[in-house]
Amino acid sequence: MTKPQTIENRSITARILDQPYLLLVLAPLFWGGNVIAAKLVVGEISPFLLLACRCVLATLFILPFSWHHLRADWDEVKRSWPVLMSYGIIGYALFNALLYVGLTMTTAVNSAIEQASLPMLILGANFLIFRVRARWLQIFGVLLAIFGVILTATHGDPSRILRMDINLGDGFVILACLAYTAYTLALRFRPKVHVFSFMAVSFFGAATAAVIMLALFGGGLGTVATLPQMSPTVWLVIAYVATFPSMFSQIAYARGVELVGANRAAPSHNLIPVFGTLGSVIILGEHLEAYHFLAAAIIITGIILAEWAARKSAA
Repeated sequence: MTKPQTIENRSITARILDQPYLLLVLAPLFWGGNVIAAKLVVGEISPFLLLACRCVLATLFILPFSWHHLRADWDEVKRSWPVLMSYGIIGYALFNALLYVGLTMTTAVNSAIEQASLPMLILGANFLIFRVRARWLQIFGVLLAIFGVILTATHGDPSRILRMDINLGDGFVILACLAYTAYTLALRFRPKVHVFSFMAVSFFGAATAAVIMLALFGGGLGTVATLPQMSPTVWLVIAYVATFPSMFSQIAYARGVELVGANRAAPSHNLIPVFGTLGSVIILGEHLEAYHFLAAAIIITGIILAEWAARKSAA
């Protein structure tokens, strides 16, 4: 009689968490979906109310998962809570506030392409502020990518900058990218706490900032009373942005980095504008213009040149 085979009974979640490249696709997919979701409800819910709902719900959602780590890190959390909260204020609340406001005045396609400049903005800022060594080819790649963003923001006519004729929504999205660049640079000074402790306290900071922004710029806290009358689409969008781009993407990316390393995981960020653009066309029905293709090609070329120069420098 043959011995029956032992079948490892593992949950779907456990198996997914062992697939690094799947995780590194899911993370930018969820982040790219943030733009599409926010654009889907423009005119139905104010960007500040959407932001407040997202940040408060994300904080409540992560607390049960982070409680054990918060207790273990409590001494460090007590010492550095203003710093930890500031990460959430800048990287989550301010970034998304500027992004959501920008989306009320520009297309999701433009927003997605403009966010493609983030890796290059971070590289350029590292060079300017921290004097991180960079090859001339990397610097050229950064400048090329920034020109691609300018081309997008001016709708294919860079001379509009001289006339100060730039779409205000694109300006807000670019400011959002600068806020996230500052957040990313500041991560090198992040207090030494567990990632779940970091997320819990920074999310709380984001929630606090989002509620204050709602009170000051979003029509007041009384607008929360309008939520029961919102459409099912609004509720689905709130549920999506509070979970997938806020928490699941962070976990997926952190686990992907753990499995394959930061260098191999970093290029996955370039998928964010890809998913954002595809979703804008397929779900929102937005149209791609000639300048979108040209700007995307310029940005991608800049990214490739910078990545190639960085790898050559590390070899």
